[in-house]
Amino acid sequence: MTDYERTTVQERASNDPYEAEARGTAVRTTERSRAMGPGGATVVSRFVKFLFGVLQVALILRVILLLLVANPGNDVVQLILNLTDPFVEPFRGMFQLDRMTADQGSTLDIAAIVALIGWTLVELLVLALIRVFDRNTATEV
Repeated sequence: MTDYERTTVQERASNDPYEAEARGTAVRTTERSRAMGPGGATVVSRFVKFLFGVLQVALILRVILLLLVANPGNDVVQLILNLTDPFVEPFRGMFQLDRMTADQGSTLDIAAIVALIGWTLVELLVLALIRVFDRNTATEV
């Protein structure tokens, strides 16, 4: 966001005693400029945060649904499991234990938890790369 203010002061002084109105007169001009709205890097980082936030919520829902033994025949459960499968798949087989199952059928999807951590790290990396190309990072806190 551009934010600056420039003030210009001009004084006219005269030694002529007949120019009384010219003595002590000053012209002051103030110019203000402010660009409204966020910059391009801010918009891109907000979009990235939104997309990764949706993915993180979906992965958390997947873990909760499998823990609570949700009905896989339910359309909502099926939708969440099918949407998150491609994002969990790269993390399957990372460890010898991908999931833990209890006697009642409750499943702790370890691969989904690792995927949640992995995609969060990818989000942080993408946001850091966006900040590298942002011109206003020195002034933002």
